[in-house]
Amino acid sequence: MKTYMPGQEDAARKWYIVDAEGQTFGRLASRVASVLKGKHKPTVTPHADMGDFVIVVNIDKAVFTGRKLDQKIYYRHTGYPGGLKEVKYRDLMANKPELAFEMAVKGMLPKNSLGTKMLRKLKVYAGPEHKHSAQQPEPLTV
Repeated sequence: MKTYMPGQEDAARKWYIVDAEGQTFGRLASRVASVLKGKHKPTVTPHADMGDFVIVVNIDKAVFTGRKLDQKIYYRHTGYPGGLKEVKYRDLMANKPELAFEMAVKGMLPKNSLGTKMLRKLKVYAGPEHKHSAQQPEPLTV
């Protein structure tokens, strides 16, 4: 008798929607990363993408604890000498809150091609409107 090992073809994908208004930013990112990985399902398989799609709305109204907005800095490098760029978290949240949330979730996913596939299932919007109503997303409790 062989052991049953579910694969990607066995994954029944669902769509979830999360309203980030009043939610703690990091805790929300952790929960969303867990759903993208598929850890909430009993058929979780580490080597397959078993996760669901997640839509996050109102990310610009998420709450931060402590002094993260003033103290946290994101760095990136252009690839040229002296090309280190930095942006304060307050500026990033004011200009591109979707990017800030995607980067937070990306850091919690696997660092390989599987993590890239999981991140593609994340849809983030700053306001309350989204364009995925045809998928009939279910609300996700965080």
